[in-house]
Amino acid sequence: MSENQNIINENVVEKAEKQVRVKPTPDANFDWSSDHKKFDNYKSEERKQLEAMYEKTMSQIADHEVVEGIVVGKTSREVVVNIGFKSDGVIPVAEFRHNPNLKVGDKIEVYVENQEGINGQLVLSHKKARILKSWDRVNEAYDKQEIVQGYVKSRTKGGLIVDVFGIEAFLPGSQIDVKPIRDYDVFVDSIMEFKVVKINQEYKNVVVSHKALIEDEIEQQKMEIISKLEKGQVLEGIVKNITSYGVFIDLGGVDGLIHITDLSWGRINHPEEIVKLDEQIKVVILDFDDNKKRIALGLKQLTPHPWDALDPNLNVGDVVKGKVVVIADYGAFIEIAPGVEGLIHVSEMSWSQHLRTAQDFLKIGDDVEAKILTLDREERKMSLGMKQLIPDPWANIKERYAIGSKQTATVRNFTNFGIFVEIEEGVDGLIHISDLSWSKKIKHPAEFTKIGDTIEVVVLDVDEENRRLSLGHKQLEENPWDVFESIFTVGSIQQGTIISSSDKGVVVSLPYGVEGFCPNRHLKKEDGSNAKMDETIDFKVIEFSKENKKIILSHSRIWEDKVAVEREVETEAKEKAAKTTKRTVKQINDNVERTTLGDLDVFAELKENFEKAEKEAKGE
Repeated sequence: MSENQNIINENVVEKAEKQVRVKPTPDANFDWSSDHKKFDNYKSEERKQLEAMYEKTMSQIADHEVVEGIVVGKTSREVVVNIGFKSDGVIPVAEFRHNPNLKVGDKIEVYVENQEGINGQLVLSHKKARILKSWDRVNEAYDKQEIVQGYVKSRTKGGLIVDVFGIEAFLPGSQIDVKPIRDYDVFVDSIMEFKVVKINQEYKNVVVSHKALIEDEIEQQKMEIISKLEKGQVLEGIVKNITSYGVFIDLGGVDGLIHITDLSWGRINHPEEIVKLDEQIKVVILDFDDNKKRIALGLKQLTPHPWDALDPNLNVGDVVKGKVVVIADYGAFIEIAPGVEGLIHVSEMSWSQHLRTAQDFLKIGDDVEAKILTLDREERKMSLGMKQLIPDPWANIKERYAIGSKQTATVRNFTNFGIFVEIEEGVDGLIHISDLSWSKKIKHPAEFTKIGDTIEVVVLDVDEENRRLSLGHKQLEENPWDVFESIFTVGSIQQGTIISSSDKGVVVSLPYGVEGFCPNRHLKKEDGSNAKMDETIDFKVIEFSKENKKIILSHSRIWEDKVAVEREVETEAKEKAAKTTKRTVKQINDNVERTTLGDLDVFAELKENFEKAEKEAKGE
């Protein structure tokens, strides 16, 4: 639109406004009371009387107060309320979301906002009336534990916002139902019943609970059911929850537990093998506490015990078949019929005596045959044996393993004193450490062999009562010490190598695979040093014991004996020279007694000879 056009429009409007503001002049001849004269049939006194009566039928109301009204009409958008005023009020139906069952004739409280609105109509509000009296009503409901109705407005963190008496109350997620709720949105825009469970007077906060109503109802049902419970009573229930240790059954508001051991007479790995969720089953009450809050139920007790149906002709010595259902280190439980089990102890699985576990022979699910060893129907216990189905290897042991016979065995275990071996399944023997070798000194059997190796042995003794053989390995060869006795004679010199040492001395490897021992004090060499590890030198045998298989050696004794011999030779020479000198001196003395002055030359010669002999004796 152009600017000129705007100016023209404004001028037109201004002229029109000036024409409207001109006050019209009334007709002086008009009779303003003509309507009464024409239509009013009441006399003046009658009119006054009727107006007084009409005024009495009208409620004396004022703006901004709460009054009671009656619903006289309702549409999809509005509710018409009569409060006894000259006109009815209209309230939007949205203000009654908390009460969707509102109907004509119901009494409600309304707030008078204005006796005459812009349309000349009475203006009411149900929402404001509720808000004005809501706090008192909420407190009253809390004190009296009344059930109140509320409208779920929206979802919030951790719960829902609920309109109760016009107040926004908080409904925690944990208080919506007795079971956990994942989706809160399904409750939004719905009407629910609640209990007021908490009020904060300072901050005007209100917390409500729908769960409390359900719990109260459940508790009443529980009390009614619990009062009628008796041990041995058979009831119907629904499988509510299944866990690894049992099944929870809903008995109609009261929960009971069937432990996994009370589901079936036979062994099961998980309750799901017997029942399914939401399945309706019959159970028997086994026990409950004083308050009847913990109820133990049974399912298998509704059927006869399998032991009562066990074949009466079954006796000790009979062979039965079954399946391995449980394995422990000490044995395995075999189910020969549902709910009827027998134990095979590990000692009854094999004739072998060395330590083993049941897992070495069986695994869960294996089908086995076994002989009944014991049977106690009253205690419902049975012991079984597997080895009894094969011949006892010790039945004719002395014939099969005669003393002196040579056998091949498998090394099974070590001890400090020997080696345990197995000749066949169930036939064990011991090789003492002293029977391993004629010549070597063995500190521990692990030095000689290792577990799992085969070894040749000779049967030395048979202990049939204790089921044990005494075996030897060195007896496979002749005793070499008979020969060693003539080779390693005391005083003989032998070449050896130092192979190990200890605090007291060293072990020396000698010819023919024999070993000797040299004490530390006998290791000293002629130059003052000691012989070292892996050094090969000469040793002198200073002790030999055939019975103890012991050879004592010395290296020091070799050069010490040589020095001693040299000293002995020197001592003998000195003693001989001394005897010669003594004899010469005696001869001189004898001649002095007979000499004269004329024999002085002879005496001088003898003296010279004596001094010469004395010097020779001194080694000069």
